[in-house]
Amino acid sequence: MSSATVNQGDEKHLYTVVVLGASGDLAKKKTFPALFGLYKNKYLDPNTRIIGYARTKMDGTTFHGHVSKYIKIKSDADKAALESFLKLCSYQDGQYDKDSDFQVLEQHIREVEKASGANSRLFYMALPPSVFIPVSTSLKKNNYRKDVIIRLIVEKPFGMDLDSSRKLAEELGALFTENEIYRIDHYLGKEMVKNLMILRFGNVIFGSVWNRQNIDNIQITFKEKIGTEGRGGYFDEFGIIRDVMQNHLLQILSLVAMEPPVSLDAEDVRDEKVKVLRFIPPIKEDDILLGQYSKSEDGKEPGYLDDKTVPKGSKTPTYAAATLFINNDRWAGVPFVLKCGKALNQQKTEIRIQFKDVVGNLFNTLSRNEIVIRVQPGEAVYVKMMNKEPGLGMKTIISDLDLSYSSRFNDSVIPEAYESLILDALNGDHSNFVRDDELDAAWKIFTPILQTIDKGHLDPIPYAYGSRAPEGMTEFVAKYGYHRGRQEYIWPHHAEAGKAASGKEQK
Repeated sequence: MSSATVNQGDEKHLYTVVVLGASGDLAKKKTFPALFGLYKNKYLDPNTRIIGYARTKMDGTTFHGHVSKYIKIKSDADKAALESFLKLCSYQDGQYDKDSDFQVLEQHIREVEKASGANSRLFYMALPPSVFIPVSTSLKKNNYRKDVIIRLIVEKPFGMDLDSSRKLAEELGALFTENEIYRIDHYLGKEMVKNLMILRFGNVIFGSVWNRQNIDNIQITFKEKIGTEGRGGYFDEFGIIRDVMQNHLLQILSLVAMEPPVSLDAEDVRDEKVKVLRFIPPIKEDDILLGQYSKSEDGKEPGYLDDKTVPKGSKTPTYAAATLFINNDRWAGVPFVLKCGKALNQQKTEIRIQFKDVVGNLFNTLSRNEIVIRVQPGEAVYVKMMNKEPGLGMKTIISDLDLSYSSRFNDSVIPEAYESLILDALNGDHSNFVRDDELDAAWKIFTPILQTIDKGHLDPIPYAYGSRAPEGMTEFVAKYGYHRGRQEYIWPHHAEAGKAASGKEQK
């Protein structure tokens, strides 16, 4: 690929990138490292200029220290690249609701554009949702030019429910066109999530069985070992469903379940994602299980309510499992179980597709076939299948067809999700960003149950920090047809995720 960013149709654009909220954690930990990764690997034009904007007052040296704090330097070449990268980065402080400050920012932008020759602007809003509209309004009034290409990246959360999401969409839509807006969900940039389209629509052996006639149930799981780590007050405003399930896991579900798009054009892909979401009715109370972590069994790790920033007696869930149904011809009757939680026994994100029992079973020890797609850590795809145990006799054993990226693609570097998505935005590719009607369909599924939870009508089940899940989780998934294997199965020891995640693989 050329060192310049390339739009569809091979039209090249040189950008000025403005990171709003440049002093915050998101910019420091994700945005700037991603921009450096693109620069180091020559996906950014060497004349690209990056401007940080935030309320914090700091000089250039302090800002460069902030930018580079979470950038990993592994070689002398990386060190030299960072030195060059920092020369492209400058900072402008200002308030988020003052036109005069955004006019100073405009002067700054024009100065660097005159030096670089840039003809496009990318505004990255690494900001809390409370200032989305004030900042967007100020940008449109003071920094929007009709003679340059404008792109606006907006971070989640996109509202708190259907009404607030629609209000945000309406206000943002009054300022910028849908084609200019890129709503980022970083899970759509992860390698294994982007691989779902090829896995499904590029392989006859998978495509032909991807339906209710063959699949019994599907689980999409997100597990995190850490708790809220002193940020409980912020987390308490949202809870695990808004934080993870309504966006990350539902995005994965839409790619697992959608029909083949007419083409790989961004709008064709997003059309199919919206269609499948519209077939999902709102979640019922009987189809959800909530949990909240308490202190660890050894007493070393505090519980959620021990966080002084969390309101006393809060019922906000830190764990949730919800079962969704897709009422279309392909998926009618197949439960999609979404599970996510904090302070659990291991870190992993995976998709587990379990097939139906063999009809006319000749063997009494068969376990069901499964396709498991490990999103992180240790990217992999493996198919659990029955095999004859070597030796005399006809004893069956669970085996697998294992594609672990760490062993198969050991020379390949998997890009960070933010690198991938920022590059997509620079290239004008909306495929991996959330469209406004897609967001609307998603909130329709979750808003009724979230309103019930917010009113305190559902009590979360306590679970110890570091445990596998709240009590009753095994029975919950079994209720929707999930069968644990009749034989013990452990994912092969050479798989990277087996090393990265503690505890045995789910059987």
